Amino acid sequence: MVGMSSPKRVLLAAPRGYCAGVDRAVTTVENALDIYGAPIYVRKQIVHNQYVVKSLEDRGAIFVDELDEVPEGSTVVFSAHGVAPKVHIEATDRGLKAIDATCPLVTKVHSEARHFAAEGYKIVLIGHEGHEEVEGTTGEAPDVITLVQDPQEAATVQFNSDEKLIWLSQTTLSVDETIATVDVLQSRFPNLVSPPSDDICYATQNRQAAVKAIAADCDVVVVVGSGNSSNSVRLVEVAVEAGANTSYRVDGAQELQEAWFENATTVGLTSGASVPEILVQDVIRWLAERGFGDVEEVTTTVEKMVFALPPELRRDMKAQTN
Repeated sequence: MVGMSSPKRVLLAAPRGYCAGVDRAVTTVENALDIYGAPIYVRKQIVHNQYVVKSLEDRGAIFVDELDEVPEGSTVVFSAHGVAPKVHIEATDRGLKAIDATCPLVTKVHSEARHFAAEGYKIVLIGHEGHEEVEGTTGEAPDVITLVQDPQEAATVQFNSDEKLIWLSQTTLSVDETIATVDVLQSRFPNLVSPPSDDICYATQNRQAAVKAIAADCDVVVVVGSGNSSNSVRLVEVAVEAGANTSYRVDGAQELQEAWFENATTVGLTSGASVPEILVQDVIRWLAERGFGDVEEVTTTVEKMVFALPPELRRDMKAQTN
């Protein structure tokens, strides 16, 4: 597997870590704190990463589950995962200054849901029950959206044969499993229409492709990411399916266990789309201290996507500098 001159090595997947939507959302909260001062309220976790949430809390962000926890007249940021229309209405009713940090790629799926509902379609939404993104998308057209989580559910869901059907998906799913789910649906409902463009986001696809490129050469693949991060959890599954002997997800180096690496010569390393690079570097240092000093970055694509900050925030930032 490896040459004698390099008995222990780390294959570092690229791209990894922050995507454009996460960078935009975190920067939104940081800038809101700078402009308006603490506290800034954030509905749900701005992104699904414990380290990021704790860092923002230390600066004065207060994370809440629902808007009734936000004092009237306060500033609230909506997370990158998106919200249902009723949340926007509630914010207005409570006199809140709302800044929408929903990832533009999630906003695209919301727009598709509204469009196809208006066109008379029943919508099959492929995603995970309870995930904030799924709840937000479902809220756009709750009467016509049916959630399907996997190929097993696709095999049993029922629709009338004469119904206009289209599928949409959560942006952070496993590419392969989504295709498998769609295949089952299309075999049962030949009239099922695909969305005009892929819903699974570029960053999710790129991180999965990067892990696939290294997995077969790895005894162990470490994925840095939080347990509620859908795309991080998927990376663990993708690594094993692509040939890694085993894979573990950790929030940071403090969760690594020596026993995982006892017989390993090659360790793969990546991180989910909401993970700051500092956490990956901590893992690299931990591994180097245990003999895995040779780090080779394996790049499958270079990401250049950048999203503008929310317009309401940009307006206030511009006013402050004038």
